[in-house]
Amino acid sequence: MTAARGWSTAVIATAVLLAILLVLGELPPWRFALALAVVGLLVTGWFVFGLRRADDPRGSLPLVAVTIVTVGLGVAVTPTLAFMQVLAYPIAWMFMPTFRRGVVANLLLALAVALGYLVSLGTAPDDLRQIAITVVLSLAFSMAMGFWIARIMTLGEERGRLLAELQGAQEQIAALHRDAGAAAEREHLARELHDTIAQDLTGLVMLAQRARREGAGAVETLALIEENARGVLAETRALVAAGASVETGETRVDVLSALRRIAERFQRETGITVTVQGPERLVLPRDLEVVVLRCAQEALANARKHARASRIEVGLVAGDGAVRVTVTDDGIGFDPADAPDGFGLPGMRDRLAIVGGSLTVTSAPGEGTRLTAEVRVQELAL
Repeated sequence: MTAARGWSTAVIATAVLLAILLVLGELPPWRFALALAVVGLLVTGWFVFGLRRADDPRGSLPLVAVTIVTVGLGVAVTPTLAFMQVLAYPIAWMFMPTFRRGVVANLLLALAVALGYLVSLGTAPDDLRQIAITVVLSLAFSMAMGFWIARIMTLGEERGRLLAELQGAQEQIAALHRDAGAAAEREHLARELHDTIAQDLTGLVMLAQRARREGAGAVETLALIEENARGVLAETRALVAAGASVETGETRVDVLSALRRIAERFQRETGITVTVQGPERLVLPRDLEVVVLRCAQEALANARKHARASRIEVGLVAGDGAVRVTVTDDGIGFDPADAPDGFGLPGMRDRLAIVGGSLTVTSAPGEGTRLTAEVRVQELAL
């Protein structure tokens, strides 16, 4: 039910009840007719000045003025019409734009009722006492109701403001989540490009250089170039398809077998001897498996580009709720504190951090390098 319909129902119900009281009051004909005219004025005032302003927060000052005058006139005609106060006081509150103006309207209404009583009842001491008690009690009740309504409205406005702020904050959080998701996706794609396609293209460049040096006898090297180029194409398609998984030649193999495939391919490309040791048939959850293999690939790629190594050892260890892959080379080594930024060591650390893992780098100039990537697992499938 809308506010306008509710108020209309209240006005009509009050008018009907007043008409019944007037009929039962056995008033003189002229007073009865005048009282009915006052009731009609109340109803007319509502439909002319109030109906269209029921939902307007600015209220309707003409409706309040007509109601005050009507109630004063009604009580002056007959005290029975003092019953109009049950409708007049709420109108004085609800159709004034501010709380202070509502208080003023209530005071004016109480004054109009008092003047009406003086006309209809007289000024005898007993009548004055009865008028004072009736007017004060009615005004006090209306004031209490007004303060309660004002408090409820204030709380409603406060809650509305807080709700609007909350919705705004939620929208900001959602926007931040979208931005963070987009940034994380870009970082993920950058890592995938570096760990797969960039490394494969580097290998192709090195193989092409080797084929140039070999001249007409580069048949085997050219076969490797073709194989690696096909691998790059497969990796690219996987990224486009949002797969970006480590290619091991099978849909799912154990970690050691995947490391061996990576090592064999690396050895064919570079001529560097690579040995792989670890437990057979170790299967990890897919996300952890990708991290372990990516770290091994990155460590081998770093060794190829920087270490000048002749031998590399890849070790896989599982136990105590963790899996560790260690890549050790006999190259020139470096100072980890002076390692340049990029998607080498920082990229591996970021990738491991996503799954709660860690990276340890042990190296020194002239002493080779050992990289250990560790991930925590709850259960190991052997």
